[in-house]
Amino acid sequence: MGTSEFMLAGLLPALASDLGVPVGTAGVLTSAFAVGMVAGAPLVAALARDRPRRPSLLVFLLAFAAAHVVGAVTTSFPVMVVVRVVAALANAGFLAVALTAAASMVPPARKGRALAVLLGGTTLATVAGVPGGAVLGTLLGWRATFLAVAVLCVPAALGVLLGVPAGRARADAVAHPSLRAELAQLARGRLVLVMLLTALVNAATFGAFTFLAPVVTGTAGLGTWGISVALVLFGAGSFAGVTAAGRLTDRRPGLVVAVAGPLLLAGWPALALLAGEPAALLPLLFVQGALSFALGSTLITRVLHEAAHAPTMAGSYATASLNIGAAAGPVAAAATLPTPLGDRGPFWTAAVLVAVSLFAASAFREVVAPGAAPAPAGESVHV
Repeated sequence: MGTSEFMLAGLLPALASDLGVPVGTAGVLTSAFAVGMVAGAPLVAALARDRPRRPSLLVFLLAFAAAHVVGAVTTSFPVMVVVRVVAALANAGFLAVALTAAASMVPPARKGRALAVLLGGTTLATVAGVPGGAVLGTLLGWRATFLAVAVLCVPAALGVLLGVPAGRARADAVAHPSLRAELAQLARGRLVLVMLLTALVNAATFGAFTFLAPVVTGTAGLGTWGISVALVLFGAGSFAGVTAAGRLTDRRPGLVVAVAGPLLLAGWPALALLAGEPAALLPLLFVQGALSFALGSTLITRVLHEAAHAPTMAGSYATASLNIGAAAGPVAAAATLPTPLGDRGPFWTAAVLVAVSLFAASAFREVVAPGAAPAPAGESVHV
């Protein structure tokens, strides 16, 4: 699933040419996937909240596979948009249930590490799955990559059958709040604020990542195979960042934000200015991947902490906030492509988004400060 979410970064030019649309228009597919994730996360989480997790995960996974089979054979861009939305709905359900399950199976003080394990799978997709998909797309065409994702859902389904307990998780053994009570948590300012911060940081990451291929092949002049190298470096940095942050985010979330945030802000303009120099571009991609996911995973963990009184819906709130950013980022970045900024525009867009998120974080430090605890249901901050 992580491979599918990120793989368009390496397939976008070929896919756009085959379906007869500009690259900027094809970037809408990333936003369509994210929109499906945003809308689907709370919807499917609400539908699955009273059901055992193993069959729920299997249904979402098999629906995801079916969507990719359709995507592999369609010749219509509008159909591809629909396919991406349907796949996103399935992915949203899977991730929302998985996030809640991961958080419920460990003590509260280890939520961050559990989340790091889960997100580690997503970042490994950028290390192996996405570059592998780019190579497969180069050799056999982008449709082969879609089919490969569908085929790989079969062993993934077997993994769910073997690895996820058949019964309900520990948190399900006791009565959970009503759906109305869990949805009411969205009225709390602290939760809304940390969801906004998550969305902004993720918008920066996806806005830059979606249009990485044109920078690598055009501005940097590395050719098609350079896309795979760039994706591996960004993915390796992402895995390193989420792993390192997972050991700090429960105890010192404020430290992660204070260190990773300013460095991330400085890194996007540096990439924009040095995009034409491969010797600088490639190491910076590793660094930006690490910082983006260290900061992003920390904020996602804060969403789960702030949504502690919504045990079955917390994962959907985290998923929705992450993908609001994933939907908005590529749209904002695509708007800069026809401007004089050209292929470097998405990097400048990412810098602006991170700057806004850091300004908001500095204004409400208590939300991400060390030891910040969820406020009572009636407490809020003004945002």
